[in-house]
Amino acid sequence: MVSMRPASPADPASHALLAEYFADRARGFPAEQGEYRTTFPDPAAFEGGRGVFLLVEDEELGPVGCGGIRLLSPGRAEVKHLYLQPRTRGRGLGRVLLSELERLAAGLGATEVVLDTNRSLAAAGGLYRASGYESTEPYNDNPNATDWYRKPL
Repeated sequence: MVSMRPASPADPASHALLAEYFADRARGFPAEQGEYRTTFPDPAAFEGGRGVFLLVEDEELGPVGCGGIRLLSPGRAEVKHLYLQPRTRGRGLGRVLLSELERLAAGLGATEVVLDTNRSLAAAGGLYRASGYESTEPYNDNPNATDWYRKPL
């Protein structure tokens, strides 16, 4: 059984998962884009009604994933750091986590959700498109991103 609970990105389990995610991205980052730039999220962006960070836990495996939603402006929220360990992939957990983040975004007053990703993450792009996300113009200057998506809620 898998559960999700709010956690700070700075909590030890969240931080360990984020470090794993960033290390994986650095190893697989397209050479033509230069070096992957690691930026741990500011915990304050996920507190006090500004957002929520979730820790995904498997009752047998322990912490296996994470992801957050944060408000960028009134009505607009951003999905950040959606990650599941490779050993859990193919179980539909990405879709479940993304849906829960969208639900939380609506609860924060968002009417649309945006996210950025890198085209080298083909499975992630497929998940986003299958979940109703459409390509949009860049809304930030993330040097790691090549693709930007939005979805009305």
